[in-house]
Amino acid sequence: MTGRHDLPETDPFTRTYWDAAAEGRLLVRRCRACGRAHHYPREFCPHCWSEDVTWETASGRATLYTWSVVHRNDLPPFTDRTPYVAAVVELAEGPRMMTEVVGAGDGLRAGGLSAGAELEVTFREGIPVFRTVPGTTGT
Repeated sequence: MTGRHDLPETDPFTRTYWDAAAEGRLLVRRCRACGRAHHYPREFCPHCWSEDVTWETASGRATLYTWSVVHRNDLPPFTDRTPYVAAVVELAEGPRMMTEVVGAGDGLRAGGLSAGAELEVTFREGIPVFRTVPGTTGT
């Protein structure tokens, strides 16, 4: 137990994912049976239920699907981070993931974020978060 609510507790299966994140690499799982990628990491494909899945390094590119500016969160260490942008992004590989968008202005205006905005992965303390790609806009 880390004592922090924002750091993962790894287990033997997810250790590969978190070790890669600590090295600055984002991984997804890809099914060899149906070819689809998925996230969050699990031992079977949620699309066809095959157990023939493997780790794959993701491109780190995504588009913004939806987001919300969080103004209040009483759990440490989030209190010190408010306001922040909680988001769901669609990875270039297909799956969606819950994350945070960083560097989006002061968080109050969310830096003019819009659905479809191009994002790229970055890492904070071994946790994948996303930032906007300079010069791009959403729809």
